[in-house]
Amino acid sequence: MDFSNKQIVVTGGTGALGSAVTGALLRAGAHCVVPYVDAAEAERFAHRGDPNVKLVAVTDLADETEVAKLFDTVAASTPLWASIHIAGGFAVGKVAETGKRALMAQLDGNLVSCFLCCRAAVNAMIEGKQGGRIVNVAARPGLEWRTGAGMSAYTVAKAGVAALTSALAEEVAKDGILVNAVAPSIMDTPANRAAMPKADFGAWPKVEDVAATILFLASPDNAVTRGAVVPVYGKS
Repeated sequence: MDFSNKQIVVTGGTGALGSAVTGALLRAGAHCVVPYVDAAEAERFAHRGDPNVKLVAVTDLADETEVAKLFDTVAASTPLWASIHIAGGFAVGKVAETGKRALMAQLDGNLVSCFLCCRAAVNAMIEGKQGGRIVNVAARPGLEWRTGAGMSAYTVAKAGVAALTSALAEEVAKDGILVNAVAPSIMDTPANRAAMPKADFGAWPKVEDVAATILFLASPDNAVTRGAVVPVYGKS
């Protein structure tokens, strides 16, 4: 897959999956714009200092003004080709134990941020008149709702991301913009291994493999796939 001279936004790009996606894009010739909230995470970012990476500090991707400023900056240079939305958050909690604040935190962090970034990306791509690709990140509970027991707020938010993906794909197909999502199960990351030390790590999907699926959906090689929410479950 060739991303030579293509500009791509990767939200959540400094995290485990985001780093794998950004690294693969850079190796394929892309220019990556990576917004970050956590300065310490940005300092540890493996691709910091790469001339084809632009790190952009943001305070909140669920803030409409912040997202608009981010994409205004992006669109002012090379036309935006793809926007990959990995940023999000996870929390456990039964419904009986989850208040409105916790619910809204999951909705803002996962669904609202994705919606606003999709909106900004679509507007930039339409203005660029070259089409483009959008890839969102849902989650297995967002497709298989019963597996979301004990993490209902997260499940609702990720189900919203899946629904947004399908609806938006239909809206913008005529503009040459293909919108898809991946839905990972628990991924093999250092944080997940530390949280679940007795789990079967071999059954978890590797971030590099999830990244490969994302890259195809974001690439010019993907000429027809839209509205898909692709399960990336590994062997789990």
